[in-house]
Amino acid sequence: MDTYVIRRPSGWANAQELEVTAAKSAKIGDTEMPERVRWIRTYVVREPDGRLGTYCVYQARDVASLRELERRVGMVGSDIHPAIDTVIVRPDPTPVGASAAGR
Repeated sequence: MDTYVIRRPSGWANAQELEVTAAKSAKIGDTEMPERVRWIRTYVVREPDGRLGTYCVYQARDVASLRELERRVGMVGSDIHPAIDTVIVRPDPTPVGASAAGR
């Protein structure tokens, strides 16, 4: 599998909407598509319009598999980029109260 970074801007009005989407995505990815996609982590950001957006890291067989997951989940449009390298300076900090949406 290759690694991809996915940008989903302004997709959710609030954390509750994001939690519902995250749970559905995890379930579909883990139970219906485990050999095609693997969700690694997500960074949630507050967009200038006040909505929530995400930067997600996935491993996937190909972009088509990621698009299929989006379709099944009903996620907002996204911008998918193959990662060509990983530079780890420090491990990610674990925020207090991390949620499923923060996976």
